[in-house]
Amino acid sequence: MSGTTDTTTPSDTGLGRWTRLLARWEVLLLGALLGLIVLGNALSPFFLTPGNFSNLLAALMEVAIMAMPMTLIVILAEIDLSVESMAGLSSALLGFLWAAGVPLPVGIVLVLLVGLLGGVLNGTLVARFGLPSLVVTLGTLALFRGLALIVLGPRGVSDFPEEFTTLGFGHVPGTLIPWPSVVFLGLALVLGIVLHRTWIGRQIYAIGKNPGAARYAGVRVARVRIALFALSGVIASLAGIILTSRLSSARADAGQGMTLTVVTVVFLGGVNIFGGSGTIPGVVLAVLTVAVMQNALRLANVTVEVQSIALGSLLILSVVIPNAAHQSKSAIDRARRGRHPPADSIPSGEQAQADT
Repeated sequence: MSGTTDTTTPSDTGLGRWTRLLARWEVLLLGALLGLIVLGNALSPFFLTPGNFSNLLAALMEVAIMAMPMTLIVILAEIDLSVESMAGLSSALLGFLWAAGVPLPVGIVLVLLVGLLGGVLNGTLVARFGLPSLVVTLGTLALFRGLALIVLGPRGVSDFPEEFTTLGFGHVPGTLIPWPSVVFLGLALVLGIVLHRTWIGRQIYAIGKNPGAARYAGVRVARVRIALFALSGVIASLAGIILTSRLSSARADAGQGMTLTVVTVVFLGGVNIFGGSGTIPGVVLAVLTVAVMQNALRLANVTVEVQSIALGSLLILSVVIPNAAHQSKSAIDRARRGRHPPADSIPSGEQAQADT
């Protein structure tokens, strides 16, 4: 009809929908992953072999497993820095119990219970006493590692049965898929459904965005926090058991330095450092991205120091880029709605002109 003004905005068109899809962090991560695969193939002829892909997955599975509950905790606007020490304590305790003649299944159950208690300790100090999770888990990072040294000391225990060690470096029969990756994928699937498809996930997002409003809406904020820290403790213990199996040795220093990689994976997966947003699929893609990057650098004979620089750079970029993108999006949205800048950001003479 003539004289009718077309009010369709770019965001309402198919092009706008495609633009939003391509701007999703998970899509950008997928592009980065494909680029790293191409780079790895250029650096080494062995990169694209099935055996190498099996090895790169197995090398990062303990980190990947610990990153799953860490994702929920960071969405909650908290953090757990004690996961690597809990993995070390679990390894040391399992070795001590096995050397003392305790049956392995019983020892594994006891170790998981210790992980649960450690997580409840973290959660209680944070949720009931109002202490910052950064400080609390930094303290238990040292506490758990000290307990591991007391339990096992500098010695190692390595005479585990073959059935146990197969869990760590064995493969699903007829494939090159490591058993720990099956544990990781199962955990990612379960937590992904819980986070994105259930009322529990909605409560986690609500607490991360505004704990006061969530509490006013009837959410048991303290209970949810304690439950997630308890889950993190149990999963860290499970990672310590798998690490012991893969190395065929229990040591008090097992898992040392893993926390940095766990945190990097979570932030690289698009989880907001201030809480309230993030996805399990994004973190799964981040796990693969970091695994491919480290494997490619290792095949290219890059030194450990340079690999640490690359990991640290990823951590910084994973925090800086999303925040910069969010600020840019907010500025563009304000401009499209025709909002003026805040009054105190305009000199008085310009403010008078803007008001006319």
